This record gives sequence, structure tokens and C-alpha cells, in this order.
Amino acid sequence: MRKYGKVICNQCKKELKSEGNYIKEGYFEVDYTFGYFSRKDGTRHRFDLCEDCYDNMIGQFAIPVEEDEVTELC
Repeated sequence: MRKYGKVICNQCKKELKSEGNYIKEGYFEVDYTFGYFSRKDGTRHRFDLCEDCYDNMIGQFAIPVEEDEVTELC
């Protein structure tokens, strides 16, 4: 959740560490608009999860997340 220039985890409400405009820890950002044939046609969902809450979420998946190592970070 973005509020007053801060990023707050939507799950646990933890305020992510920041310095100026830079977030200084890992987090997962979602900005998704549902399309046709969804029960949420035209609805946009936005949220942020801290890394711990993200790990908890994907830990519940029946099919594990695919992971690849990236050598250059943006």
C-alpha cells in the first residue's frame, strides 16, 4: 500500500525501510487489472507485500513458483 510516500505491506502492515525515494528492502508489488470473463471485469487491484509475507503466500501454493537466477539487476 502506498501512503504518504511510504510503502506499507498490505498483509502485516509493516512499513518498509526507505531512504528518500528508494525502498531499502525486498518487496512484491502488484498492479493488476482484471479482464473479460472474470468476476472482476475492469477492476484494478494494487497492493504491496513485504518479503516475509510474499514467502508465506508462495509457500502455500500447490505448484511451486518457478525461480531463475538473474545476473544483472535493474
